[in-house]
Amino acid sequence: MRESYLEITFRHGRSMAAYYYLPRRPGQRAHRTVQAAPGVMVDYGRGGRPIGVEITAPGKVTLSVMNEVLAGLGLKEMPESDFAPLLAA
Repeated sequence: MRESYLEITFRHGRSMAAYYYLPRRPGQRAHRTVQAAPGVMVDYGRGGRPIGVEITAPGKVTLSVMNEVLAGLGLKEMPESDFAPLLAA
């Protein structure tokens, strides 16, 4: 996968979690997970590279928080257009 994208999981019509997929090799899986902020977990591959960001509290995480986490990982900011579906959920 070459580009990042957001996937939202719903239960009973309400968003319960979201996952921001980061560029990674096909089939690459999380080797370890670290809490980066309240309601935000980062998955790392075997080589230590971040491969995804899990949002466990979708109603409490802001775009600003996401971009702080991404900046801390040395990654580019999440575009507002990528985050907008989470706000609408």
